[in-house]
Amino acid sequence: MHLENITVKTEFLLLGFSDHPELQTLLFAVFFSIYSVTLMGNVGMILLITVSPNLHIPMYFFLCILSFTDACYSSAIAPKLLVDLISDKKVISYNGCATQLYFVCTLADTESFLLAAMAYDRYIAICNPLLYTVIMSKRVCTQLAFGAFLSGTMSSIIHTTNTFQLSFCSKEINHFFCDISPLFSLSCSDTYIHDIILVVFASLVEALSLLTVLLSYTYIIVAIFKTGSAEGRKKGFSTCASHLTVITIYHGTLIYIYVRPSTGHSMDTDKMTSVFYTLIIPMLNPFIYSLRNKDVKFAFRKIIRKNVFS
Repeated sequence: MHLENITVKTEFLLLGFSDHPELQTLLFAVFFSIYSVTLMGNVGMILLITVSPNLHIPMYFFLCILSFTDACYSSAIAPKLLVDLISDKKVISYNGCATQLYFVCTLADTESFLLAAMAYDRYIAICNPLLYTVIMSKRVCTQLAFGAFLSGTMSSIIHTTNTFQLSFCSKEINHFFCDISPLFSLSCSDTYIHDIILVVFASLVEALSLLTVLLSYTYIIVAIFKTGSAEGRKKGFSTCASHLTVITIYHGTLIYIYVRPSTGHSMDTDKMTSVFYTLIIPMLNPFIYSLRNKDVKFAFRKIIRKNVFS
């Protein structure tokens, strides 16, 4: 047992999708495509916002930060996953596992707080349009973005410390990255207190971010229905539609994964859910925000005309 514990503290084995070895090449192609599109979409959004003067407003500042977070979030998982899919030995060091968990939790919680900040931005834009540029000054936007990253970092430190205080009796992680629940399942000690800490702090992050979103959109909906014209109401709902779509998808999956005890559920189901919120959502976000956004489409067409047809 002593030698086994030394081995576990040296490295872990990520089982990934080893139940389907015949699909490894196909999975590599699929995940490589997803990761490539994610990077191109999010980096493209950052560049477009940076070089387009008409997008230099708070809404797109937060969207730029969100795209940066999504690119980093996907990069904390996808490169290692791709290497493992073409490797016989899917090993990650003990310290590497802790580092990956830290960055995954940091970026996941940061995104939750960023979405809350974006909801507050939409509230000010719709409910206080005349004071929008005064209230949402560059300084305030920077403080909100910094606060999101700081809150995500503090939350991640708690989750990572809570997880790696456990004693691990096995080194086989039934997942494709180092996540809290599969690591809890390796523990040979009682995880009851650790489960409570996980649920409490995960619930706190979700409660704070979702409460901000719900309050903001309650005032937004009231303001929209007070608008005299149908065209005004349509424009108001259209402004918020993309953000609400992202919030619903993202928080729904996070609540399913983390705001519950780590036992009594299928790890294989969790893998598929994790693929969705760690890889698919960061890929979809730039498209959700751009396809129905006239400002983004106008800026994109302007850049294309300037660089291709000039």
